[in-house]
Amino acid sequence: MRNELIESQIFEKVNYTLTPLEKGEYENCLFLSCDFSNSDFSSFFKLNLKKTGFKNFSLKEVDFAESNLTSAVFDNCDLFDAKFDNTILEKADFRTAVNYALDLEKNTMKGARFSKEGIIGLLSKYKLDVQ
Repeated sequence: MRNELIESQIFEKVNYTLTPLEKGEYENCLFLSCDFSNSDFSSFFKLNLKKTGFKNFSLKEVDFAESNLTSAVFDNCDLFDAKFDNTILEKADFRTAVNYALDLEKNTMKGARFSKEGIIGLLSKYKLDVQ
């Protein structure tokens, strides 16, 4: 069974904790002031997410592999165990994001922005003891 394609729609102030988001592919859609608490999204694998803004999201275990996140903003987002592999992260903003682990050798990251505290997320693969 193929998922429905939903294009260029605006969803505003929808509480998806009461009514789950309909399964499908959402292209060029805008979600404004929606509540996705406890929602489970299948994957962002290979999606074009240029200039996407994620604000106050828990993006734990999300798969961003092979996606284009150029100029994306992760504002106050928890990226615990999120997968970034062969992901375009040029000019992406991670300054207020937490719990990310990014491999500089497997992702394109020119111009990406980080806080000083967040730099540890770029070194986690090396298993260093940074204090």
